[in-house]
Amino acid sequence: MSLSHLTLSPRRGIALTELRLRSTYGGLIEGVPTKQVNERIIAHLLRTAESSYPGRPVHLVPPEVTARGGTTRRGEPIEDLPAVACIGAFDSGAIDPAHDSGWYFSALVVVWFQDTADTPTNDNDPAGLRSLAWDELAREFED
Repeated sequence: MSLSHLTLSPRRGIALTELRLRSTYGGLIEGVPTKQVNERIIAHLLRTAESSYPGRPVHLVPPEVTARGGTTRRGEPIEDLPAVACIGAFDSGAIDPAHDSGWYFSALVVVWFQDTADTPTNDNDPAGLRSLAWDELAREFED
């Protein structure tokens, strides 16, 4: 059973089979978010996704960064990522039409950021999620 379904194109629907959410800045004990801090958070999420789903490709939907205004004591601009960091495992049908026998499926793990803890749907999917180039990013597996 999937948590949600998204339609990427008329012929490609994807199923969200697992979703991990965390506060983007939950581990930031002191200081403010900067480009360097955000890059570390993103790198950590990508490593987590890769180690949690070995053999599956991982894709980052580039996050929307909001400049808060102001700088740190070191002169770095303060930049915010959306509040919720997400790792989602998605499945779909075969990519290769020759494998459309029911024995194949395709899979992709996606890292993205969103403003709420809501499960993405066709009505509220975060920017970039529904525009995934599934056939190029996902990998096909034999069931």
